[in-house]
Amino acid sequence: MRRTAVINVVGLTDALIGEHTPRIREFAARGDKASIEPAFPAVTCSAQSTYLTGTTPHAHGIVGNGWYHRELAEVQFWKQSNHLVRGRKIWEELRERDPKFTCAKLFWWYNMYSTADFSITPRPMYPADGRKVFDIYTNPGKIRRDIQRDLGPFPFPCFWGPAAGVDTPQGSADAVSRWIAESAKWIENKQQPTLSLIYLPHLDYNLQRHGPFVAADVRRRTSQTSGTNPPPHVGGYELNPAIHRDLREIDSIVGGLIDFFQKQMVQVVLVSEYGITNVEKPIHLNRIFRESGGPWLAIREELGLELLDSGASDVFAVADHQIAHVYLNNSSLENKVRALLEKTEGVASVLGAKEKAELGIDHPRAGDLIAVAEENAWFTYYYWMDDALAPDFARTVDIHRKPGYDPVELFLDPKISNPKLKIAWRLLQKKLGFRMLMDVIPLDATLVKGSHGARPKSVADWPVLIAEKNVLPPNSQIHATDVYHILKRCVLDRE
Repeated sequence: MRRTAVINVVGLTDALIGEHTPRIREFAARGDKASIEPAFPAVTCSAQSTYLTGTTPHAHGIVGNGWYHRELAEVQFWKQSNHLVRGRKIWEELRERDPKFTCAKLFWWYNMYSTADFSITPRPMYPADGRKVFDIYTNPGKIRRDIQRDLGPFPFPCFWGPAAGVDTPQGSADAVSRWIAESAKWIENKQQPTLSLIYLPHLDYNLQRHGPFVAADVRRRTSQTSGTNPPPHVGGYELNPAIHRDLREIDSIVGGLIDFFQKQMVQVVLVSEYGITNVEKPIHLNRIFRESGGPWLAIREELGLELLDSGASDVFAVADHQIAHVYLNNSSLENKVRALLEKTEGVASVLGAKEKAELGIDHPRAGDLIAVAEENAWFTYYYWMDDALAPDFARTVDIHRKPGYDPVELFLDPKISNPKLKIAWRLLQKKLGFRMLMDVIPLDATLVKGSHGARPKSVADWPVLIAEKNVLPPNSQIHATDVYHILKRCVLDRE
């Protein structure tokens, strides 16, 4: 077997590879590159599970980053147990071929209780007094202490939320991806795994905040005013200047890993999970359901605020970027719900039983219907009609309590006159042992300018796989399930 490092550069597409990514561009020019027909849905947990099992959600069961647990009557997001992923993983097949094979899984999702030999994943501690203490989970457990002794603590506050992808007093904008890259080197130096799976999230943050592109004519007028040359033209649009720095930073990190692994005689494969496209239209399906039918949505009042009661609702949506799983506790409403979705502005298609089977997402965890957004739209989880009645967690970073994915967590509320002072006050309250609420997140979904989940119209916005020569046909297109087999061939040295 040939030792291999797979670097998952989240959000990387052909459209982003260019003058701001010279190391990645050079690596692609020396090797083979393919566009990946995106997994469906094209979101983190589904795409990674498809890559690592070679199957669709029909078989592996990961229908999104979260779903409605019908038996518990709860929406659950970002669970971490690898037992949720059905099917044989790539490292399990390779270990069957050679018992000496080892795998390091670094920050890829579903990393707890995985059969990989070495793993690191973010995992806070939750003491009984209500605190949240940032930490990581590792296997073997000894790695947790040793790696943070050598590299310093994992910069958890920068992994997600308003501090992700921006400079803070605690570290640079790319601090998380740099720490993960250093952890990959640390594991390599100590364990020399046959296969290293490395997750670098840096591009994800500002691509969602700002969007990847601006209209070419707008950018050209701006450049004429500023006296600078416009960046390369990309299909009628040009790269958003707001992400130039992010591209340079991830290019530096990836270039450093390429140099490191090549010195260790480890081949490198670059892969991405999805491409992010510009959005301008948030769709509030739960608000639409609340106003329709009966209403279909059930709301529970707690302490003067509103909570979605999914178990008591006839119909509700679990939003996940550009797809929404729509669950029907009252199946007699299916035709009415489908008709409503099909006439909702921004909804590109609605998947029933037949369409789900065609896309390989016909699994019991999936919604009874699945709504897919147009390329310039995305779905919110919002269900309240008055912001004054929004639940307390809506204005916080709370990825587990919210009944849907919330990219607005990347922003500080612009209505707060001095957000840094408010955050400092909240942290002081926390340090003094008082109960506090880090309520600094806005409720304005129009702030989000980039999203993913649906299949982009342009192949230039699809994820990519870049490997050494003679691994792929030139300028090829592959399916997401093919990634499994290509990575296996790389480790088996083209067998």
